[in-house]
Amino acid sequence: MNETFMKEKPVFPLMLSMALPMVLSMMVSSLYNIVDSFFIAKISENAMTALSLVFPMQNFINSVCIGFGIGINAVIAFFSGAGQKRTADRAASQGFFMSLVHGAVLTVLCIAVMPRFLRMFTGSAEIVSLGVRYSNIAFAFSLIISLGMTFEKIFQSVGRMQASMVSLMCGCVANIVLDPLMIFGIGPFPAMGIEGAALATGLGQSVTLLVYLVLCVTRPLPVHISVRLMKPGRDILPRIYSIGVPAALNMALPSLLIAALNVLLASFSETYILVLGIYYKLQTFLYLPANGIVQGMRPVIGYNYGAGERARVRRIYRVALAMSGVIMAAGTLICLLVPGTLMGLFTSSETTIAAGETALRLISIGFIVSSVSVISAGALEGLGKGTQSLVISLCRFVVIIIPASFLLSHALGAVGVWHAFWISELLTAVVSLVICRRTLKL
Repeated sequence: MNETFMKEKPVFPLMLSMALPMVLSMMVSSLYNIVDSFFIAKISENAMTALSLVFPMQNFINSVCIGFGIGINAVIAFFSGAGQKRTADRAASQGFFMSLVHGAVLTVLCIAVMPRFLRMFTGSAEIVSLGVRYSNIAFAFSLIISLGMTFEKIFQSVGRMQASMVSLMCGCVANIVLDPLMIFGIGPFPAMGIEGAALATGLGQSVTLLVYLVLCVTRPLPVHISVRLMKPGRDILPRIYSIGVPAALNMALPSLLIAALNVLLASFSETYILVLGIYYKLQTFLYLPANGIVQGMRPVIGYNYGAGERARVRRIYRVALAMSGVIMAAGTLICLLVPGTLMGLFTSSETTIAAGETALRLISIGFIVSSVSVISAGALEGLGKGTQSLVISLCRFVVIIIPASFLLSHALGAVGVWHAFWISELLTAVVSLVICRRTLKL
């Protein structure tokens, strides 16, 4: 396959062809997240609270795997654009080997620390038990997750977005189908409760990996994974990690934010912890499609950067920003018009729904402007500017929002935390524009 189309095709049609498959697959993935939470909420409100508390650690695992994959993606795209195919093959091979190592370490580490982690946020023995039962199964699939993410980024780095879409959608559909069967014991399956939800998730991730492996055999990639090229090299792995570590931190920062906000909100009521958990389930329906645009943009902007097409790099950034803005505008409208309906998907408690309505309306004020930081961070990762991307994410998830949440919660109560979201998005957008003007010469 010739990847030169990434520097020859007009920018807007190119971005549509690269981003649309990923947006569609991300929307299906968003639907999975909502459906999964919907069924878990049917078990009990404690089960939903347990899932909310497990989420930061799940996000940490995904962050490490996705972040390292982004490093692989950027390095392969750069060297492909520069015409250095042998080096691109080495990047794919060494990245694959290290993903095996990461997956094994994450499995052992996360299962070991989970009981103590849960007790940091709740004194309920039932919630801790539910969280441990879910996470022991879900985290056992960390190696599968790591390999799946690696293949996803390798496929995307060479423009195989449709293949990535098919793989992701197959896994999500399998998960959606298996969820009710395994949770409630439908057909030949026993009723497994929250363990069934975890197992369905792991099996769905396994289906995704299996589809990637089949596609590798039936439609070989233009970059090759070879055992003889897996030996770590000083010229490849440091470059992958220099992009992948900041990218992983970017992805992991929401986990730190959620953990910090859970501590703040717990001082008011566990209802607000549940509201925050539900919000993060709902917001995936917006930010995963926006992330689909970033995934479509990343290999294109990296390829053109490697090929020396600086003006085209700037056009790609602007088109991606406009596409993300449209998605965020739609999300803002939905959250302002029907917040109670959205919250009602996950709880029947009138108190929780009322608190959630307020949260969604306030947080959604920052959706549109958040497009600037989301696209800017993704573009910088594609260019191999991992440190600059990390600065944006630190502002968005730590430096601004955590102090703002602390101060505003003392002044306004729990509602102050929701105000901190849009304030943080606005200020981070300003920082993002300053960084990108210097880097991309906008």
